[in-house]
Amino acid sequence: MSSSSAETPPPFLVAMLAGGLAGTSVDVTLFPLDTLKTRLQAPGGFIKAGGFRGVYNGLGAAALGSAPGAALFFSTYETMKVLLVKNGDQPDAVSHMTAASIGEAAACLVRVPTEVVKAKMQTSATQLSLQATIASVLKERSGSWLSHITGGLYRGYGITLFREIPFAMIQFPLYEYMKLTWARQQNLDQCTPVQAAICGSCSGGLAAGLTTPLDVLKTRLMLGADQHGTPYTGVSDVLRRTLALEGQIALWSGVQPRVMWISIGGFVFFGAYETFKTLLMTSLLAH
Repeated sequence: MSSSSAETPPPFLVAMLAGGLAGTSVDVTLFPLDTLKTRLQAPGGFIKAGGFRGVYNGLGAAALGSAPGAALFFSTYETMKVLLVKNGDQPDAVSHMTAASIGEAAACLVRVPTEVVKAKMQTSATQLSLQATIASVLKERSGSWLSHITGGLYRGYGITLFREIPFAMIQFPLYEYMKLTWARQQNLDQCTPVQAAICGSCSGGLAAGLTTPLDVLKTRLMLGADQHGTPYTGVSDVLRRTLALEGQIALWSGVQPRVMWISIGGFVFFGAYETFKTLLMTSLLAH
């Protein structure tokens, strides 16, 4: 596959704005599905984590972090993709994987604390405010202010990257390949936003299913303790205790809503991203 298609790469600011708008669109629209997925993955089980009640708990945290997280990802991804494709000797798929991995590392600086707070609010028996939840997370670790932040708000940064990078390495080469192939079949420079949305939905759903075990480990580590309230000490501890107490099937908890959420979310997200990108590029060229 050659990616030297005629599709014009967006400027940094356009990618940032389009990504931020797309991220907010999908996170707010599909938040209840994310809540159900998180509760299915919680150590205590779906009902204890809240069941079908309060499916919008944590929406404030998600809304606060979705725009900057998605903006960071797409501005980094689009910039690195152009640099790697133009200046590298590797296949384009490798360039897309590398660019997506770098983008995820940047986005997780915002995404991880957002997800820690959001997961706590989604599974808490008592409905705390956003500020109270952040304070509660910070108090879970003793020591210096740095340990409060790294051990609290950034708890799970490593496992989140461990989940996001394989996900991105599956999704984005497929997404770029499907877009390019579809455009060429129509003798066009690029496919339409709706076609790009379909490509994002298909590639995202496949990547979501394959990386579900990593998502389960990430969710449980962020929640901080098992069903008996015993704190986890790290990813290996989460994996060991999950397998011992619940078996391998627990690693696939929430796979159905995760695939559904990311498939629908991929359609909304990439459709919104390509639409906003086209509108911003058209406005930029008009001026």
